[in-house]
Amino acid sequence: MYAKYIKREVADLNGTGRTQACYKMELTPMTHQQFVSLCHREGMMDESMILGVLSLVSEKLALCMAEGYSVKLEGIGTFNAKLGVRDDMLQDAFEEGESSRNAKSLMVNGVSYRADKNLISNTDSKCTLVRGGESRLKKSPFSLEERIEKAHDFLKSHMFMRVPDYVRLTGLSRSTAAEELRKLAASPSSGIMSRGSRSQKVYILRPEMTI
Repeated sequence: MYAKYIKREVADLNGTGRTQACYKMELTPMTHQQFVSLCHREGMMDESMILGVLSLVSEKLALCMAEGYSVKLEGIGTFNAKLGVRDDMLQDAFEEGESSRNAKSLMVNGVSYRADKNLISNTDSKCTLVRGGESRLKKSPFSLEERIEKAHDFLKSHMFMRVPDYVRLTGLSRSTAAEELRKLAASPSSGIMSRGSRSQKVYILRPEMTI
C-alpha cells in the first residue's frame, strides 16, 4: 500500500522574502480496533489477548510516568510526562527564593514521546510514497500595519493574546501567525511583548502602550 505526501508552502524563516516548501505525509486514521485486528491477522494471539496487552501497557505507562519515570520501550520510543498550570494564568516569573505556585496548582498536561531510531528506520524501509496534493499558505487580507493595529485593539480589551487569537484576527495560517508574533515580540517598536514559553506563551502590550 502506498502513502501519499503533501507539498506544503510555509512562511519564509530565513529573511529571503520567498516562502519555503516542506513535505508532510497525508494521514489516514486507524482506530484502536483496526490496529488490534491487524495484529491478530499475524496469527500470534487472539484479539482479547492483544487488547489485554495494550491495556496493560497503557495503564503501566501512566503509572510509571506519574511516579516521575522516563520510560523507554525498545523499538517504540521513550515516554515522559509534561507539566503545566491548572488555571489560565500567565506563566510565573522565576525569582530565587520566591514561590507563588504549589503542587496543587500544577497538572500533567501532556506526554512527551521520542521515537526509537529503529522504529523510524523500520518505518522508512516499509514506506513507498506517491504524490498527493499541495497546501498553500493562507494569505491575510490585511497589511502588517493593519494586523498590528488589530492586535493592539484586541489587547486593550483582553489581558493577553495567544496564537489562535491572532489567527482569527488576521486570517493568517497558524504557522505564519506564530512566526509573525515571534518577530513582533522581538521588536520593541511593535508595542507587543511575550510572556511564558511553549504552550504557555502569551502576548501582551508593552507597559508603555498601556499608559
